[in-house]
Amino acid sequence: MFLGEESKIFFQEIEFKLTFVFSEDKLRLNMSRVRTKTVKKASRVLIEKYYTRMTNDFHNNKRVCDEVAIIGSKPLRNKIAGYITHLMRRIERGPVRGISIKLQEEERERRDNYMPEISTVDPSQLVSIKVDSDTNDMLKAAGFNLPNVVVEDQGKNKGK
Repeated sequence: MFLGEESKIFFQEIEFKLTFVFSEDKLRLNMSRVRTKTVKKASRVLIEKYYTRMTNDFHNNKRVCDEVAIIGSKPLRNKIAGYITHLMRRIERGPVRGISIKLQEEERERRDNYMPEISTVDPSQLVSIKVDSDTNDMLKAAGFNLPNVVVEDQGKNKGK
């Protein structure tokens, strides 16, 4: 199929002008489901740049890869699209190391700065707080003077 120096396949991501070069031998190793550093790097770059166009659907991601990047072969494009799909599913569950997405950073910042509208220890909203004796001692040591604290006896859990 490929001979000599022509056995190199080039992948070039249009916007970043990054070029990844790997030989046919590495591509054959990749056929046995080993994800090379090249596939992972290309996938991460494409996700960072085109996050809004990527989904959990492999076929959609495959078409997006076709439109936004020049990928030398169909198997390589499919591997990149497959890894993008895998990463997108991981991103849904939480932040993924190595991918910096503005959306992801904004969500983390929002969680860090979260302040509830009504405090759980607001005296005007509070009927009573049921705590055990240890928690009551900690509240007193920390200087909380909450009027509606009710100390419950932990009789059934004492033996554990």
